[in-house]
Amino acid sequence: MLAGRLDVRSRKFTVEDVPTPQPGPGEVLVKVEAAGVCLSDVHLIEGGLTPLYLEGGVVTLGHEVAGVVAEPGPGVTAWRPGQRVLLQAGEERGGQVWTRGVDYDGGWAEYALATESTLVAIPDDLSFEQASIIPDAVSTPWAAITTTAQTPPAVPVGVWGVGGLGAHAVQLLRLIGAAPIIAFDPLAPARERAVEFGADLALDPGDPDVRRQVGLATGGAGLARAFDFAGVPPVREQAAKCLGKDGRLTLVGLTDKPLTISDGTRFSYLGQQILGHYGSTDEHVRQLVDLVRLHRIDFARSISDVVPLAQAEQAVERLQKKQGNPIRLILRP
Repeated sequence: MLAGRLDVRSRKFTVEDVPTPQPGPGEVLVKVEAAGVCLSDVHLIEGGLTPLYLEGGVVTLGHEVAGVVAEPGPGVTAWRPGQRVLLQAGEERGGQVWTRGVDYDGGWAEYALATESTLVAIPDDLSFEQASIIPDAVSTPWAAITTTAQTPPAVPVGVWGVGGLGAHAVQLLRLIGAAPIIAFDPLAPARERAVEFGADLALDPGDPDVRRQVGLATGGAGLARAFDFAGVPPVREQAAKCLGKDGRLTLVGLTDKPLTISDGTRFSYLGQQILGHYGSTDEHVRQLVDLVRLHRIDFARSISDVVPLAQAEQAVERLQKKQGNPIRLILRP
């Protein structure tokens, strides 16, 4: 079968023929129908991320995967050939969370192996393309909004970075009733997209008048919740300055750069908080599938393009260079 393989020692990525895996006890072989291209995949290829538990030096990328059950392994009774499924982005092994497409082979391939407990059934009217992005691009902001930040309805919120995660955050914040929703992005097309997805206001973070505009939009109260999906230190400092009393800043975008709070006295006096966030749980993914099943939300606009698996290298380059300002590019084997 064809698979997109990364040698993490040399960071060389190639699409090549490899043997089709066979399911062992408790495993399911899934015929991949769609696999998302995430910025984390780009970071793996570039060397910004390194697998923690990978056995050997080569891995098939892809942690956003949807497809059809091809063959249940020995002892598997809950799944049958032909069932439509998405795969959770990882699983717990020995008390550690292993990430699909990072610590073990993922879904940039014609077939993918999955532990039976990591499969989630999807409704017939949910496309494979939309289903594939739920386990990260959608569930990560959902978990950040609902669990880490515990965002209540009818409070002002800010979203910094309206890319693959931030665009969904705007939709999800609209779903739970946050208001007003203020989006921040240096790219004009991203700001336009934010408004289309439900933001009440979209601002350029480079505008020196940002704090005043936030004050006007919130009646002087400032933001109750702020979310950094960009992972850029200046963004985090700006977001912290826009918080109001008891405001919470949740850090979703990843960076190893230090975090600076320039006015620590004000930060402490107003009882503000900074929270770290990473990924989501299986339950968040199931919640989103239920919301889609009940037609509460739709992710059709998130699919920027669908390209053949054989062109995975070009898809990675498009995401690296933000060609066409994509939300999610999808690989189809």
